[in-house]
This record gives sequence, C-alpha cells and structure tokens, in this order.
Amino acid sequence: MSTIRRKDRDLIIQALSAGVVPRVGLQHIQVGRSQEVGALVRDIDRIADSGSAVRFVIGEYGAGKTFFLNLVRLIALERKCVTIHADLAPDRRLHATGGQARGLYAEAVRNMATRTKPEGGALPSIVERFVTECVREAEDGGSPVERVIDRRLTPLLEMLGGHDFSTVLKTYWRAHEDGDDSLKAAALRWLRAEYPTKTEARQALPVRSIIDDADVYDTFKLLSAFVRIAGYTGLLVVFDEMVNLYKLQSSQARNQNYEQLLRMLNDVLQGNVEGLGFVFGGTPEFLLDSRRGLYSYKALQSRLEENSFATEGRIDLSGPVIRLQSLSPEDLLVLLGNIRSVFALGDASAFLVPDEAKTAFMEHCNKRIGEAYFRTPRNTIKAFVQFLSVLEQNPDTQWHELIGAVSPEKEEPEEPEADDELVDFRI
Repeated sequence: MSTIRRKDRDLIIQALSAGVVPRVGLQHIQVGRSQEVGALVRDIDRIADSGSAVRFVIGEYGAGKTFFLNLVRLIALERKCVTIHADLAPDRRLHATGGQARGLYAEAVRNMATRTKPEGGALPSIVERFVTECVREAEDGGSPVERVIDRRLTPLLEMLGGHDFSTVLKTYWRAHEDGDDSLKAAALRWLRAEYPTKTEARQALPVRSIIDDADVYDTFKLLSAFVRIAGYTGLLVVFDEMVNLYKLQSSQARNQNYEQLLRMLNDVLQGNVEGLGFVFGGTPEFLLDSRRGLYSYKALQSRLEENSFATEGRIDLSGPVIRLQSLSPEDLLVLLGNIRSVFALGDASAFLVPDEAKTAFMEHCNKRIGEAYFRTPRNTIKAFVQFLSVLEQNPDTQWHELIGAVSPEKEEPEEPEADDELVDFRI
C-alpha cells in the first residue's frame, strides 16, 4: 500500500469508527466488486462521450452502498465530470408540491463537486470559469463579451427553463464586470434554488421564474448542458437513501415520485439526454416490494426486472439495476488488512497486529453474528477500527486479550412507517 497522509488517515479512521463512509481516501480501503465498479466506469465514460446512463445500486443496510456511491463519484471527478449528490429524506424527494423537491435539488447543488473541489461547493468556481473563458475568447477574437456568452448559451435556450437560466448567468457576468458581489450572490442563490418565491427572485434579478418543485429534473438537464459548455465532460447525479420514497405513507405521493423516476429512466434509455447520468442507492425492499417499492409501479417493474438467465452465480450488469454482491470472507480479510495499513500510514513495519489477528477477529465475528459479518460488514469494520484504536492508545495491551471483548452487532434494517392502507383504519 502507498504512503498515506496523516490527515487522510485520521479522517478515514474517524469516519469508520463512527460507522460512516469517509469523504477522502476511499482508494486506500476499497476491495472487491471490480465488475460492478467496471460497469459504472463504462457508464461514466459514456456520459463523458455525450451519452447518458442510469443505475439503481441495490444492497442491504450496511452492505456498502454509500461507500460504492462515493467511489463512483470520485471516479466521475477523475473523468472531469461534475457531480452533485444528496440523500433523500422526508423533506427531500423527487416530486412534491411543498418545496421538498426544490430542497433535494438545493442540497444536491450545494454538494456540487469537481476534481479541484471534490468536497463540494463548486458552483461558484464553475460559473466563474465559464465567465472567465468567455472574456478570454472575446478578447482574443475582438468580439463583445455578451455576444460570446449568448453564442455559448444558445443550446440552453431550446430547453425548458433555459431562458431564465441563461439570463441569470449573464447577470453574473455583468456583476463580475461591475464588481457587484451582492448581485453575483443573488445569481448563485437563484442557481441553487434558494429563492422561495418568484416575487423575491424578481426583486433581485431580471427573471420571471424560480427553480421550483416542478422544475427539478429539467434543471438537472440544464445543469448538465451548462457544465459541458463550461468545459467539463458531463454531470453525474447521485441520490442515496432512496428507501425514503418507499417509506412515504401516501400511495399517491409514492406513485408521483415513481412517475418522476420513470421519466428519468425513459429519457436515458431512449437517448433523449446528453452528458447526464443518474445513480440511485436503495435497499432490496425499495426495489422489489410489490406493494410499496418500485415493483409496485408496473412500468418501472417492466424496465427494472433482472435478467431471468442471470442465475446460479451468473451476473448481468447491462441493465439499470446493480445488486451489490456480498463481500466474500477473502474480500473482508483484505479490507481488514487495508484498515490496518491505514492505521500504520502505509508502513508495514508499524502494523499494530499481525496477520493472525485479522483471522482471529473474523472467526470471532463469525461465531457472534454468523455470515452477516461479511454480508453487511459495516458494524464489523467499525468494531475492527475500535479494536485497533484501543491497541494504538494502549501499547501494553496484547491483541489476543481484546478479541473476546469485541462485540460487533448484526445490522438491522429500519422498519418502514405504517403502510398507508392501515393509516386511516379505525375500529
């Protein structure tokens, strides 16, 4: 393993000890799932080649979905894509009329990332890059800057919502020229969907609309076109915790969200969008439940059903659904070794435990919680990090003395809220 920066080491250990995915250094701990990663890499390359892609990444609680999604985002950034991401929640979903869809969009755009700003907040730098390139082109060609901007933004005018989107970008340029920071902030606020009403937006900008619940998907398409104009290869949209749609009590609200998913899926499968990709993370129940999941919406079921020939260990990664395979015991052994190396900053001479400690740890976990220790490994990894942390801070302690005290818990899925068919039941 290569040398690891202490800052990255500390961030990785801090995240894993809390049972969450690190924001940096994923390459130091990634194991297995090479075929699934390869399929997403091909998707990203297709997006960068003016194509489109959509994937539903399905796995049990604690099986590594969030880790996988973050890894995919990092790969997209390396391919010079722009990424945006958010977790769905009760106040953030794909379709709504009370601001929840706008809230999802706003959260995703706040997390906008590029290769040079991988931790988010990249929208201002992308807009600034666009303006700077337009100014440079105007100076080189002896043309007015406004004419260059208009020419570059022409493709947006043919898209729904494109006129006001372009107007806001031109307003940002004028504010840039005039040194008007408040107007620049207003333009960015509009692009982040932070204006709650059209009236408030009109008071600050020469626009007639805002990005609202009904406009979210169309604005993703505008964003994908704009980032390509700004010099990036495409836009990857990553949404995790899709199970929150499954948990919606109202069947009407669920179906409206599923209808929006169907629209996205159809556009991608039919090749109606360019330079845009979606990756959704969810549980098997979210996909397969015939009463509340995606399979309850027949049009989605027909598009997402898995290949009936992919049985007995055979896989087919050509469809929209990727089922995350369980880590093998061998994969988990390698993962524990990677974590050990992270603690040692990549220096094998500084390992806290020998190889036999990893094997003994896995045998102990297997006895306590059975095969779930590698099928949903989050709590096992958390326990191993805590095990090493104690050894690091108590150098006189022997590793074999601690093994018996390790108590990894079996990952338990959250219970969905009461089904809407029973919500209004009265005796």
